[in-house]
Formats: sequence, structure tokens, C-alpha cells
Amino acid sequence: MSAQFRKKFIGTKGFYRTVMVMVVPMILQMMVTNLVSLIDNIMVGRLGTEPMSGVSIINQFVFVFNVTVFGAVAGPSIFGAQFFGKGDSEGQKYTFRFRLLVCTGIIAIAALICSLFGSPLISLFISNESTQEQRDAIMKSGMDYLRIIMIGFVPFGIGQAYSSVVRECGYTKAPMAAAMSAVGINVILDWCLIFGKLGMPALGVRGAAWATVIAKTVEALVVIVWAHTHPDKNRYIRGVFRGFRIPASLMADITKKGIPMLANEFLWSFGMSVVMQCYSVRSTEVVAARNISSTMTNLFSSVYLQMGACIAIIVGARLGAGKLEEARDTDNKLLFFAVVAAAAVGLVTLPFAPVFPHIYNTEPSVRSLAAYMIVIQALAMPLWGYTNACYFTLRSGGRTGVTFLFDFGFTWLIMIPLAAVLAYFTDLDIRIIFAAVTFSEIIKVVIGYFMVRSDIWVNNIVEDK
Repeated sequence: MSAQFRKKFIGTKGFYRTVMVMVVPMILQMMVTNLVSLIDNIMVGRLGTEPMSGVSIINQFVFVFNVTVFGAVAGPSIFGAQFFGKGDSEGQKYTFRFRLLVCTGIIAIAALICSLFGSPLISLFISNESTQEQRDAIMKSGMDYLRIIMIGFVPFGIGQAYSSVVRECGYTKAPMAAAMSAVGINVILDWCLIFGKLGMPALGVRGAAWATVIAKTVEALVVIVWAHTHPDKNRYIRGVFRGFRIPASLMADITKKGIPMLANEFLWSFGMSVVMQCYSVRSTEVVAARNISSTMTNLFSSVYLQMGACIAIIVGARLGAGKLEEARDTDNKLLFFAVVAAAAVGLVTLPFAPVFPHIYNTEPSVRSLAAYMIVIQALAMPLWGYTNACYFTLRSGGRTGVTFLFDFGFTWLIMIPLAAVLAYFTDLDIRIIFAAVTFSEIIKVVIGYFMVRSDIWVNNIVEDK
């Protein structure tokens, strides 16, 4: 390793200590949240393939909602992180108010869509090869789960508005504690309400939904209470609800930067669901196998996903403070660190591939396909780690139009057409299709490299605010 390479991409011990203090609680929070989903998924999987498939389909809709909320808070968070770096708590207060308003709107829209179009949406994911009995069982399980899980949109949306502003201040332990407090509740309630333990009714998939809703409510309340009881650490919280004024110029700027990010996150997550729908036309088994594999890999992908969020906070704060050269140097080191972390996570994931699917009460063919998908996803993690880090780098400097093209453009112009053509117009095995679509990420790696290298993201967007 040359001295020039070390200087550009390797930080000091103090650098990594600072990064780890911030990112480890964020990783643990997301891992705990995903662990809840994993346990929920495993317990529902004990009910059989059809209930698991029904819940898996609904979780595609929940995934779109969750990611859209992340997109909604992302635009204000760019300004919030830079206001924090500047030491402007009033600016942060305005961005927090904006987050609450937009999250409330998304909650209302999502609940309306799911209420009106739940059944038709579920039917899109049920293979024509399924028997009528299988179709009815999947539809019933999906609708039973959806009617309850929609209630959880409220605590999740409001909780994310709070968590995002708490994290950008560097206080990542509170959201982590909230997630950890929720996981125990979710596990116990899953066991009790799905299978009817400790004198509680056996509600099946409805029990899993209620357990998730209650856990999300607890998680949100912990963050909200902590933020309001620690005004010395969260200065923006003082007087936040005394009126809801947001300066028109700032609102216009946040909207201008935020709309592309909101649209990007919605269209990207919706695009992932479209890819899933392309896979699902092959058989109901593919839906079940994809559910098992994604549950496994989501747990470990928390590492590189939160590394990206850490990049947005650390680099964004330096940009907001006007330390542009330091921001560029910090980003180089964090990009390299993110790829190394993703590669390590991929290696850790591989040994679980042949073992994890056997936890589920499903057919051997589903387990075999799920194991294969886990291997493919583990091998792709370094690619995902890099493109995720590039995305957050571009976002840290407010280049939301570019991130829109980077994420949405790749998904809809390359990934979805590839999945659709291979699934609908060829006789290729689903394993080949899945690998081809997954490793198309290499194209995005090349695009991300040149975008970051161009330095178009090195930008202070709050200098005159």
C-alpha cells in the first residue's frame, strides 16, 4: 500500500474513533429494527408458505412507505446537518417543522391508497400458476395484515421526523435505545399474538401486525420523549410548537432540494417492488424465497446503509462550516471505509445462506432458491456499499437533482427493463435472472465513481441563510 494511497483513503485512529462513535449506534438501531422484522418474518413463516407470501407482499408496500418517509426527511436533513455545522438552532427548528408537515401528508396519502387499492395491488404479486386455493389464502393473509399494519404508519412517520433531527445533532444513542426497547416488546408480542401464548388469542398474521404496530409506537415515543426532555442537547426543540412558521425563502429552498429526493426515494422503492413483481410472475415460490433472502440480507446490510447516512451527516456538517477541502478529504476516507465494511459484511453473510432458510416451514425448493439468493446478495454487497456511499456524498452537498438521476434513472432505465425482459420474454431460470439483475449494479458503480470524482457535491448551501 503506497503512502499516497494511505494518505488519501486511510484515516487516523482518531478519525475512525469519531466515525465509530457516531455510526455504531446508528447501525445497531437499524440492525435491531431489522431484527424485529426478521423475527416477525420467521414466526409468520412457521404458519406456512401462503401466509408468509401474503405478509411479504404487504411488506413491499410498507417498504415503499418507509423509504418514501426517509426521502421526505432527507431534503430537510441536508439543510439541518449544515445548520448544525453552522451552529444555527433556529434553522434546524424550521427544518424540523418542515419534516413533521411532510411526514403527516405522506401518512395520510399512504393510508388512503392502501385502503382503496389494497386488494388489487396484492393480486399483482400472485403468480398465475398459483391454484385458486393458494390465491385465496395469500389474499386473505395479505388483507388481514394490511388493515392493521396501516396504523403503524403514524408512529413510524412522526418517529422518523424526530429521529432524523436527533441524529444530525450527533446524538445517535437515543434512536438506538428506542429501537432496542421496541425489539423485546415485538418479539414477546409476536410469540403471544401469532401463536396464542400466555393466555392471549392466536391471531396468526393479524397478531404479527399488532405486535409490529405496538413496537413502532414504543420506538417513536422513546425518541420523542427524549428529545423534549433534553432541550440542552436539542436546542431546536425549544418553542418548536409555538406557531409553525417556516421562512418562505427557506421553505422554497428545502422544497426545491427536497422534492427530487422525495420523488427519488418513492420511485426507487416503487421500482424495487416492480422488480419483485417481475420475479413473482415465475411462481409463488419465488415470492417466498425472495422474502426469506431479503430478510436475512437486510439485517447485515444495516452496516453499509448507515455508513452512507453517517457520510451525509459528517461531510454535510463540514460543508456547512465552510471546510470544503476537509469535507472532500473526509469523504474519500469514508467511501473507502464503506466499501471495506460492506465487503466484510458480505463475507459474514455467506455462511448463513445454506442454514437460514431451514428455519421456515416451507417447501425444499423455496429453501434452495432462498439460499442461492442470499449468496448472490452477499457477493453484491461491496457494490451496494459503494453506490450507497456515493448517493449520500452527492446528497450531502445538496445535489438532489443529480441524486435523482443517479438512483431513479438507474432503477427505471436499466434495472426494471432488464428484469421485465428476462422475466416476461425469456425462458431463463429465475436464478440467472436474479443474478443478472443484481449485478447490473456494476453500471451504477461506474456512474457513481465519475459523479463523486467531479466534485459537483462540494457545496455549502447554508452559507447565506
